[in-house]
Amino acid sequence: MSDSLFNGIHYFRIPVVGLSESVSWYSECLKLKLRFNRGDLAVYELESGPLLVLVEADKDSRGHFLKDGQPEFSVGFTTSSIKELYEYLVSQDVKVESIEEDEGHQFFYFYDPNGNKLQVHN
Repeated sequence: MSDSLFNGIHYFRIPVVGLSESVSWYSECLKLKLRFNRGDLAVYELESGPLLVLVEADKDSRGHFLKDGQPEFSVGFTTSSIKELYEYLVSQDVKVESIEEDEGHQFFYFYDPNGNKLQVHN
């Protein structure tokens, strides 16, 4: 038996303004699988890992934090096709930053329509 009191992370919550528009973007643009939409929150499931929960929030809420005045992401996705995903998001007019490399893996940041900073790496 492990000494840890926790087995894993069940979900991450991301604040959004205009839940129905955000559900459309996460479903259609990111092609995430919607488990259910309750009206004030929507739950997505991924192939593995925790659930992603969109929560209707106040207009100035964001799912990232600031470090030295710059936004830092709270949610990091994985992909096996980072260049294809990058090109796809650019073609969908998603705000993306350039692909970077660090210690053998590539990553980039992108933003949802609410301004939440997200990351994806391979």
